[in-house]
Amino acid sequence: MSILETIVKHKKKEVESCKELIPISKLKNMPLFGRKTYSLRESLVDPGRSGIIAEFKRRSPSKGIINDGVKVEKVTRGYAAAGASGLSVLTDFNFFGGSVDDLQKARAVNDIPILRKEFIIDPYQVYEAKAIGADAILLIAAILTKKEASDLALLARDLDLQVLMELHDLSELEILNEHLDIVGVNNRNLNNFEVSLENSVRLAKQIPDHFLKISESGIRTTSDIAYLKQYGFQGFLIGENFMRETDPAAALAAFTNPLKD
Repeated sequence: MSILETIVKHKKKEVESCKELIPISKLKNMPLFGRKTYSLRESLVDPGRSGIIAEFKRRSPSKGIINDGVKVEKVTRGYAAAGASGLSVLTDFNFFGGSVDDLQKARAVNDIPILRKEFIIDPYQVYEAKAIGADAILLIAAILTKKEASDLALLARDLDLQVLMELHDLSELEILNEHLDIVGVNNRNLNNFEVSLENSVRLAKQIPDHFLKISESGIRTTSDIAYLKQYGFQGFLIGENFMRETDPAAALAAFTNPLKD
């Protein structure tokens, strides 16, 4: 069983437990459920910002502990001040050390779009994303059927959430649908964790131009960003490159300085 299959198997059990603890009816009554969301897509193309979605991630199955000594409020607020177009907050605990509480804390101190980074397989998680203050959700093509992806994306749109659909290979292109806002190419293979920017290059021309395209993982330098922009990418999700530093926000600030020239 691959790590992705292991995560999904665990996630199914986790979601069922959450449904019993806090049913959708209670999620709809939470204070943040009715808030007007920010547009991640608009923020990514805002010339006053960097085009970077900066990620808060404590650990991962491939790297183990990345940085568990920082507070989500300080890091995400620093990311925003350094010009991040959006924030990505991991809410999976068992494999990434995150929580819904992390996203709620980030929401409380930020007024830029927040992406809920999660393995979403059930409508419940979309309602939950809205209730905890997310502006957008991640859907992963590798773990969804075409119908599941369409249904979840439509629900997100109905709830005023934008959708980032993550692809890894050409076979997943058929899952794209009219309810999506952004398409991301993950340069990390979630089955073997190999990383290559060429994965973004390979898929770039196959993704319809009406989708805003972002590249995810393995982006380490401003030269990488310049290279990917040549292939139509307007957004860049970066986490580990910043989170492995003692001060992730300072690392982002140093990274973005050359982009302003």
